Amino acid sequence: MKVINSKKAVMIGCGFVGSASVFALMQSGLFTEIVLIDADKNKAEGEAMDISHGIPFASPMKIYAGDYDDVADAAIVVISAGAGQKPGETRLDLVNKNVAIFKSIIPEISKRNFAGIMLVVANPVDILTQVAIKLSGLPENRVIGSGTVLDSARLRYKLGEHLSVDSRSVHAFIVGEHGDSEVVVWSSANVSGVPLSEMCEMRGHYKHKENTAEIATAVKNSAYEIINKKHATYYGIAMSVKRICEVIMRDEKSILPVSHMIHGVYDIDGVSLSMPAIVGADGIESDIPINLSGEEALKLKESADSLKKIMETIEL
Repeated sequence: MKVINSKKAVMIGCGFVGSASVFALMQSGLFTEIVLIDADKNKAEGEAMDISHGIPFASPMKIYAGDYDDVADAAIVVISAGAGQKPGETRLDLVNKNVAIFKSIIPEISKRNFAGIMLVVANPVDILTQVAIKLSGLPENRVIGSGTVLDSARLRYKLGEHLSVDSRSVHAFIVGEHGDSEVVVWSSANVSGVPLSEMCEMRGHYKHKENTAEIATAVKNSAYEIINKKHATYYGIAMSVKRICEVIMRDEKSILPVSHMIHGVYDIDGVSLSMPAIVGADGIESDIPINLSGEEALKLKESADSLKKIMETIEL
């Protein structure tokens, strides 16, 4: 029987996202061992040293640069390696570059008979999650993409700001692609059980159509705006990675809009995208087919179809 170190995580890729995620995980107390792997070994060693110097303010653990042999007994492998999104680029523009990188990474993981959970963070995350499933041969439930966890957090933040309420009290999902075809599920959005439209009026906002359109656009364009200003996004996704790892390591069975293979939800089949799912120690436990309006369901199907067309062009 394969022995897994339940307190060990591996981060593949030590760029902005990978390093920020390890920094967030260091503070979480979830792991006693975090290994950094990067094509640039010096980069991995430097990041490991720098982050390790914060351990006295966190909890005892080992953070070090390693190699693919370290994935053999890891509970979670997070893959952030890939070309970053540049100003003017969409996430889908990264497809060919990052699929090529995954073709070199995933077989190395498979050779070590990895038996934990694989978390894909690199973009385009929906495409790369499906690529990772195909290349690794792992059960679909054990390969998860960060999906629209960050997009949904951005939405909750913007709504909290708009309504002057704690964003943790806002319950709203973005589904579909982590990208330009993402779909905001306005029909079920609420604030502590109060339908969003009612809460808006309670807070003095009556232009629902204009306000929701403005917020949806702001959320969708958040990454582009940040990249134009500082060339990369990494803090928000780092917190998203930490949250997903918490849910898995604590077997929380929380509902998150992660990217995973969809089969038969809203007539979508055989494509990886974000829908709310129960997530726990075994990865994806089950889909939560939340109610969508007719327009939302149509947009979700269009998002799925666009991702499917891209997958059909990829040779694995």
